[in-house]
Amino acid sequence: MTEELPHRIIDLTSLKGLAHPLRVRILDTLSVYGAFTASGLGERLGESSGSMSYHLRQLEKHGFVREDTSRGSTRERWWERVPQGIDVADSYPPQSAERAASDLVLREWQVTRDALFADYLAHGRDRLDPRWLEASAVDTSNIRLTSEQLAALVAELQAVTDRYVQSYRGQRQPGSRPVQIQLNAFPVMDAEEIPGREQES
Repeated sequence: MTEELPHRIIDLTSLKGLAHPLRVRILDTLSVYGAFTASGLGERLGESSGSMSYHLRQLEKHGFVREDTSRGSTRERWWERVPQGIDVADSYPPQSAERAASDLVLREWQVTRDALFADYLAHGRDRLDPRWLEASAVDTSNIRLTSEQLAALVAELQAVTDRYVQSYRGQRQPGSRPVQIQLNAFPVMDAEEIPGREQES
């Protein structure tokens, strides 16, 4: 039986430690591509290795990254993301510093997701072997649900994703490559909720 993937609801101090566009990009890069050195991250993100080292230390201080002690040397440290899901609380009041920090993190995550998906749509058919195209999916499903039904659907899909993440995290099997699983499940904002009995009275 696969053990449940740990999820961390980050506290306010750690949220503020993460709430910097470059730190979110660093964390996303380590999540997608695996371990990097500070200089390797700098080359990929167009920043100096000194800047990368500073932000990596801040991310380490708040428990988001750690040194990969299985590689590197005394002169070159490799960094990896701490293996855990991250949940940002959504209960901060509008106009608060906490809300601004959580909005920044969520916005930067979305920028990365959108960029990776757009790159796949623009170049996947030209650059990928057909077997990868056949294995991939770009699907949209529309259904009317209650909030309880939506929560159950999301929990079931998340459980499947977590199982695969736990089974294959860190694998270096020949023929493998980074894969991002994007699940968007949300209420359509410009459509009305059908009133329930408690709303009709």
